[in-house]
Amino acid sequence: MQIQPYLFFEGRCEEALEFYRQALGAEITALLRYRESPEPAGCPIPPGGEDKVMHSSFAVGNCTVMASDGLCTGQPGFQGFSLSLGVADAAEADRLFAALADGGQVQMPLGQTFFSPRFGMVADRFGVSWMIIVATDGPCG
Repeated sequence: MQIQPYLFFEGRCEEALEFYRQALGAEITALLRYRESPEPAGCPIPPGGEDKVMHSSFAVGNCTVMASDGLCTGQPGFQGFSLSLGVADAAEADRLFAALADGGQVQMPLGQTFFSPRFGMVADRFGVSWMIIVATDGPCG
């Protein structure tokens, strides 16, 4: 069994994919537009939304995140969760934190804590909350 996050960017998915490609080195592994669906969309899309992203996935390290433009309302709402990004060292944490903070909002500055040499929280320019941590004892931190 596996849990994978699915993010709805409400019309900004393609922009988000490019941002994560540049900021995190994400690899886009799938991208399907509404116009490419063999069946009519199961949800209403606005006029001109045929080129919006119906489904996509991208890999960051060995994890997969899925994403879509959803209903293209223009109002993504990312509340009640954070994506935790475990990295190997402080230099990588510094680089990724700065990249995600570009156009976003720092929620907790990146710094040393009692549980990690580097930990910080940031909401990126799309409102997705990230926790960056230098893992100290294995793949889950």
